Amino acid sequence: MKNFALKVAYIGYKFYGFQRQPDFRTIEGEIIDTLMDLGLINGIKESKFSIAGRTDKGVHSLGNVISFQSEKEPFINQINNHLDEDIQIIAKSSVHFGFKPRYPLMRHYRYFLKDFHDDDLDVSSLKELAKLFKGTHDFTNFTKRNQRMPIRKINKVNVCDIKKDNETLIYVDVFGKSFLWNMVRNMMAVFRDVGKGKLEIDDINDYFNPSFNTNIRALAPENLILMDSYYKNVNFKYDDYALERFKRVLEENILEYKRKCFSRTNILFSLLDKEKLHFSNFKNDLLK
Repeated sequence: MKNFALKVAYIGYKFYGFQRQPDFRTIEGEIIDTLMDLGLINGIKESKFSIAGRTDKGVHSLGNVISFQSEKEPFINQINNHLDEDIQIIAKSSVHFGFKPRYPLMRHYRYFLKDFHDDDLDVSSLKELAKLFKGTHDFTNFTKRNQRMPIRKINKVNVCDIKKDNETLIYVDVFGKSFLWNMVRNMMAVFRDVGKGKLEIDDINDYFNPSFNTNIRALAPENLILMDSYYKNVNFKYDDYALERFKRVLEENILEYKRKCFSRTNILFSLLDKEKLHFSNFKNDLLK
């Protein structure tokens, strides 16, 4: 019997979050079913199956981690051949029997704060705000009010703005050991408001006071990626074919999205044109 850790990448749109749930299709559920079908595990308890994090519905990953014990060597591409194409194992490592993926040294999240059509975010203010979030704070106002142990340490926050296709993308990288439910997405709501000038940076210190009432509305999960989970003395070996395969899936998804957008744009144009021409009256003239 050996203990293995696998690094998982996935596109979160199709699934009802990561954690397995009755009557819902989840990433963890798909992985467990595949491992059992391949005879790599006999059950969750028997194999001591464990996970690093439970990302929400719509959230994506390039670095979630699972572990399990098995008498058989898991082969990455054999597993991927039986998984939905939106879930791919991209790396593997043998680990000691005491390994617990739930407790990494560091997690790295990335949130795309600005899309291609949002041109009014002040990057300099965002970078100043990033300095404020670094360190240990009470994040009661950034999660559910009944969360236990709301004190969390943020090791680093980087605000990046890059040019792509004559547009500017803005994303925020957040590094920390552990995060509360919706914590990053609520943080990003504050970042967005500061970037738009709706909040002043000096006001944000109050948000770390649990007695200060706020009404933060978490930003969309689809812009959030779990980039990686880091562990001491665990060396994941990435599979080049699996990475190329996942890259191809993403490229095909983008192409399909562009096709759908093109079709919908054409339909919208035609609908507006129909209204402009009063097409119903024009049709009656044609049928005379």
